[in-house]
Amino acid sequence: MDYLNHHFYVGLAVGVILGLIGIAFAIMRLWDTKNEVKRLKRHLADKMELESEATNRLRLDLQEFKQQNENLRIKIANLNQYPDKRLQRELEIYARAERIMVSSSPGFPAVWEEAKRNAVNGLEQEETGKSLPKRVFNALLNRPSYKSSNSDHVDGGN
Repeated sequence: MDYLNHHFYVGLAVGVILGLIGIAFAIMRLWDTKNEVKRLKRHLADKMELESEATNRLRLDLQEFKQQNENLRIKIANLNQYPDKRLQRELEIYARAERIMVSSSPGFPAVWEEAKRNAVNGLEQEETGKSLPKRVFNALLNRPSYKSSNSDHVDGGN
């Protein structure tokens, strides 16, 4: 029998050749896919390493900031033990409270500014000698108890 003239064998040969070509393309595609997966794994490993370094840096910075925060808290606590610093802190508290009241209360700013002007004028008059200090009148009129009057005389002389 002549195999080349028989249509079945020609079709079989063409099918086998096309199948081998398809298998060759599939193997090439498989290799490309494996190479792509290797490349992506390397990329992922590099990315994770960089993120790990960044996380470690952030963790160290956080520790450093916590330590600085604790040091500042201790320093503030130590400074608040001095009377002058306590007075400055109270003054800051009052200044912040004033700003909040001025910005949030509709009738407060005008009354507050008038009260401050009156207080400033009163202090200026006392300092220039145009009026007697109100402490003297308060001490005479209120007549504090014996213990506090002794301390007033001691403190008032200084």
